[in-house]
Amino acid sequence: MLLREIAETKISAAHLRKILDTIPTLASCNLPDGSNEFLNQRWHDYTGLSPQEARGRGWRVAVHPEDLQKVLDTFRALRTSGEPREIEHRLRRHDGEYRWFLFRVEPLRDELGNIVRWYATNTDIENLKRTEEKLRQDERELRRVTDAIPLTIVIQRPDGTPIYANQAVLDYSGFTMEDEDLERLREERQAGLSRGLPFEIEQRARRKDGQYRWFLVRYHPFRDEHGRLVRWYATGTDIDDRKRTEDRVRNENIALREDIVRSSMFEEIVGSSAPLRRVLAQVEKVAPTVSTVLILGETGTGKELIARAIHSRSKRSGRAFIRVNCAAIPPPLVASELFGHERGAFTGALQRRLGRFESADGGTLFLDEVGELPPEAQVALLRVLQDREFERVGGSQTISVDVRVLAATNRDLGIAVAEGTFREDLFYRLNVFPLRMPALRERGDDIPILVKYLVNRYAEGAGKSIRHITKPTLDLFRAYDWPGNVRELQNVIERAVILCDDETFAVDDTWLTPVVAPHSVATRSPLVANLVEHEREVIEHALREAEGVIGGHAGAAAKLGIPRQTLESKIKKLGIKRHRFKAS
Repeated sequence: MLLREIAETKISAAHLRKILDTIPTLASCNLPDGSNEFLNQRWHDYTGLSPQEARGRGWRVAVHPEDLQKVLDTFRALRTSGEPREIEHRLRRHDGEYRWFLFRVEPLRDELGNIVRWYATNTDIENLKRTEEKLRQDERELRRVTDAIPLTIVIQRPDGTPIYANQAVLDYSGFTMEDEDLERLREERQAGLSRGLPFEIEQRARRKDGQYRWFLVRYHPFRDEHGRLVRWYATGTDIDDRKRTEDRVRNENIALREDIVRSSMFEEIVGSSAPLRRVLAQVEKVAPTVSTVLILGETGTGKELIARAIHSRSKRSGRAFIRVNCAAIPPPLVASELFGHERGAFTGALQRRLGRFESADGGTLFLDEVGELPPEAQVALLRVLQDREFERVGGSQTISVDVRVLAATNRDLGIAVAEGTFREDLFYRLNVFPLRMPALRERGDDIPILVKYLVNRYAEGAGKSIRHITKPTLDLFRAYDWPGNVRELQNVIERAVILCDDETFAVDDTWLTPVVAPHSVATRSPLVANLVEHEREVIEHALREAEGVIGGHAGAAAKLGIPRQTLESKIKKLGIKRHRFKAS
């Protein structure tokens, strides 16, 4: 306003001085080169310097010695840029006290745009500076207090930008205030900040050694006397142990539910045949060790029961027994299931999840159908067996575990290695102590015991009283080949108990058709023999085209349109030597 009036009015120098003398602030007029032309009366009254004392360079004695160079540099910058400037400096009052002033300089230009004068004003900001210093002192005191609190504390601006972190944060993270780069939180944090009300969230923070731990962060708003939000105070409490416990309990609950579902099989190993006694003797020897055990056997022979027996007789019996059916997990999710994942690792990963290895830490992990693991999971499993460590999917933190691994398969892993579908180094890592489960047809002496045990069990469940099992029924059971082993026996008996109407157990003969061994084809009827020979020719032709390979998209099973396991079973029953079809 003042400059506009001066620019638009043709006034004398005396009149100009009079105008400047009447404005209620310290003011001065300078020539285009920055040299002082005159100072207004309020300036003289404040400093106690007369016009004669302030003439030329005399005015400089009123400026604090520490600030004088800053003022002179400002005038030099003005001559170069021609742009308005402002700085803070201290000015000595007539009684010798220095007070802070805001020094503003504006150019006055003629109609051609040339600078004809510089006008400067000084506004007393001493009270503002003292308030700022008081705030700084309060902040220093607050820092001393918060640094003594054993919680992580962060002070943030209303928009959530961090401006201060206490010593606990710095000690934990390894950051300094200069390089602090605290991670911005996600949508839930922004939503909480926008509401302006206290809230809390769970988040991970990186420790100075690179490990991430879970924290419960509570946000509290701080408002001024007018109710305006000026700061957020955030405190963090380490809850990583609690989160790990919750995840472990969650996984153990999953395992428990699976156990309940599987309890419909059979609770214990039943039998006393020589093949079974040999297996149990091996279990007693290997159970107290930490060795990896590979349990081999056909489907339904009770491989999981043997794994549980090993665990229950080991020093880990008081810890978790975690089972993973490798064949039941979609290949893209195998790594996540075994090793866990971080939040956001893939679509649908809404929160961090512990894998089965972490859940089994200190206990036993049973990998059923291990031969079905995809190649990338085989690599990760090999590393765990070698180094006892892994990373979660989407994470970079190395996690160490103490887990005993028991594995089972109905596949011939030696053949799988030869076919290239199973890693040779992983096979040797798993095959430390191989333990072969006999098929039910090899345990003929156990069949009567198993039949009686299962009949009693299912009869009790059905509320029936079955007291007798006839010898012809037992003979029929012993004559049958049981390709599904004990699991098939269980299913047949459960069905028969449901249909049984009296106290004598019986089965429909058509359920069990004895299978003649492959070498006795000549004793069969011509029609049956021809069918068997035709099946042999078809399988051998497929093996010849696939060069002995069974699995895979180009294997014999795919060419025949049947499952790989079915083809392997047929090859074994027919006595086909598949290796003679392999390419030389």
